[in-house]
Amino acid sequence: MRGICLTLPTNRPCAATIAAVGAEADYAADRFDNDVHLLILDSCAPSVYAEHAEAVRHLPRSPRLTVHHVDEARQRDFLARVVERARSAKAELLLDLLLPDGVSYGACTDRAFLYAAALGCESVHRRDSDSRYQTVHGRPVFPVHHELMSLGKPAAQAARGVSETALTQEQSSRRVALVGSSFIGELSVDIGGILAADPEVYRDVVSLWAPAGWSAEQKRELAAESFRGAGTQPFERDHSLLTLVDPMRVDMCNVSFHGVHEQVPLPPARDTIGSDYFLLHLVRNAGLPGVLHNRNIVNHHTAERRTDTGFLAYQSRFAKFLLSMLYLHHIYDRMAEAGDSLLDERGRIRAGTVAAFAREATRLDTAENLQRLDALEAAYRRLGGRYAAFADRLAARRERLLAEARSDIEDFALLTEVWSELVAAARHTAPSPPPGPPPGAASGSGLPGVSR
Repeated sequence: MRGICLTLPTNRPCAATIAAVGAEADYAADRFDNDVHLLILDSCAPSVYAEHAEAVRHLPRSPRLTVHHVDEARQRDFLARVVERARSAKAELLLDLLLPDGVSYGACTDRAFLYAAALGCESVHRRDSDSRYQTVHGRPVFPVHHELMSLGKPAAQAARGVSETALTQEQSSRRVALVGSSFIGELSVDIGGILAADPEVYRDVVSLWAPAGWSAEQKRELAAESFRGAGTQPFERDHSLLTLVDPMRVDMCNVSFHGVHEQVPLPPARDTIGSDYFLLHLVRNAGLPGVLHNRNIVNHHTAERRTDTGFLAYQSRFAKFLLSMLYLHHIYDRMAEAGDSLLDERGRIRAGTVAAFAREATRLDTAENLQRLDALEAAYRRLGGRYAAFADRLAARRERLLAEARSDIEDFALLTEVWSELVAAARHTAPSPPPGPPPGAASGSGLPGVSR
């Protein structure tokens, strides 16, 4: 019986999401022959953590479902022991990359990858705290259904359980490395206020994440498509396509990985949205099969982003995302050129090749990013109000932002170079036990969280 890890990283109150993902975990344990580990990596303050712990206590009970609700102190303890076992010469830096002080979408998922290895799980299935499931006739539509139908199987075998197949014969001999879908609802990036205020400024801003050499028409098309997911069409009936999945069709709130997540990590960039999408590009460029299905999750934005503090923080992350694209587009292009040669004779990703592409990217001229900052600042000043205030903040931090964007890729290269050693160490490192079971909980299994 295989183990799977359904993970929910969070740094915000989300008791309702915990209940919903718990129901999905119970569905996976009940309908499929798996041991399900629901991993909640909780970076919230103690009062919110306590609310989440209460939600965990009310999750369904099943002999095949174990819930691990882990605060940052226990995450740090686990990671420190993993890094120590890996005997890295840069242990302190690695620990800081995996559990930084700031927000890191890539690092929180990397932690889930390492926990999954420690728990003996073959696959990782990620959800987000600012999303919910669609329902049909009052029943939630769980993405894990399609994930467990195909993930990890040889593509030729998975083809019997999907609606359509679009693979070459050679690709059909490989295992399905990714199963995912998208979302409906609000934009995945919280810049809808810009679109409402001035559609032309919105197009100018969103086009900044395109490669610099693209035509004006290509950039307009990208702006029209970006961050919209699957639009607004609700779920009606299942459809799944076995193919080389287009990264633009998958969101990280609705994705699962097999194998590849143990070979290459996600960029651990701090305060940068989009840093967790790297593996979607890698899977496609390497010619690894995936399944794209239509059980889209519903995206919504939390109230915190509407506050002045939340607005400034999010716009800073968006600006760093735009700057990261100088480097990531280079890496994506190099991976696309490499194609099947990214795989070794066992069908595994050559992590050293990916790391070398990242090192190569750090030597790029930053003139393109200077132009991005100029254009972004000018666009925000045209909007006025708090966007203009953010433009002032952007102007004052130009050099720092440019340096951080480059160092983020250097950090990614380092983490990629030692990732296999960290995963191997995690497999032999038990997660820390909880300080004690909460009132009314069943006795645990020696792992952090509550045994269900």
